[in-house]
Amino acid sequence: MLKFIRGAALAVPFMAMNGAEVSAHATLDVKTASQGGLRAAVRVPHGCEGSATIAVKLTIPEGIIGVKPAPKAGWTVTTVKGAYAKAYDHYHGKVAEGVKEIVWRGGPLLDEHFDEFIFSGFISDAFAAGDAVAFPVTQECETGQLAWSEVASPGVEARRLKFPAPILKIVAKGGAEKPAAAAAALTIGKAWARATPGGAKVGAGYLDIINGTGADDVLLAASAPVAGRTEIHEMTHEGGVMKMRALSDGLPVGAGKTVSLAPGGLHLMFLDLKAPLTTGQVFHLDLTFKTAGKITVPVTVGDIAGSKPEDPHAHHH
Repeated sequence: MLKFIRGAALAVPFMAMNGAEVSAHATLDVKTASQGGLRAAVRVPHGCEGSATIAVKLTIPEGIIGVKPAPKAGWTVTTVKGAYAKAYDHYHGKVAEGVKEIVWRGGPLLDEHFDEFIFSGFISDAFAAGDAVAFPVTQECETGQLAWSEVASPGVEARRLKFPAPILKIVAKGGAEKPAAAAAALTIGKAWARATPGGAKVGAGYLDIINGTGADDVLLAASAPVAGRTEIHEMTHEGGVMKMRALSDGLPVGAGKTVSLAPGGLHLMFLDLKAPLTTGQVFHLDLTFKTAGKITVPVTVGDIAGSKPEDPHAHHH
């Protein structure tokens, strides 16, 4: 089934299974992205004519590769994998198969409530700036279901659709939409981690914090599902001796300043790792700031020698 076209709207069959008018629809939390790492969330704003949501199914379009869903408390998550139409370049090699569908099942998510279902992936070179990519979503409820899969034909305004599919527009690098968390102009770039040997219980992560605001902020805490706990550490050299300490009071980020966490200096420590970190792996990292609040970023694992990945998702926050 066609999932995108170049520089214009898509045309796919109407698939909604509930014909009732709705006041809001399933969307992605980002509207634009460029080739490379992708972190997005499916937003579900309501149930099916008042009935609670019990499952959310996301169809992954051809050309979006390396997809991984984020686990969600109270929901089970399953994936359907299959072969891609061709092999795609992905970091240090090629991939020919991967996740084609994600299903979160659980809840129930009441009609009067709103929630998000997060996934990460990689936008391959199958796309060019101007492409519009449809991510069909099926929302199953205790009674009935909704298939958010309509895409406007040429000349038809998308706002006239009853059940529009979430659309991601591909833009040139440097033109990607800033996520909502970046509205305060505090952004995260170059988030990556070093691969670890088998049996290791400790890993290290690095990133840049760019505070474009006029006010100081503080990174208070960090957490990642790959580790039992995550700490902010500082490494110093005193009298020829290397010392490392946890910053229990947080990491200050001055107004208009960039603070870099890099090998040999400030860094994140992933303690009590649940499994080794492997090259090319992507996981999510939650960063909590005193003013900016929580920002979630994807972290890409580089090689065990400490080489930074080619595309460490610098434009997603």
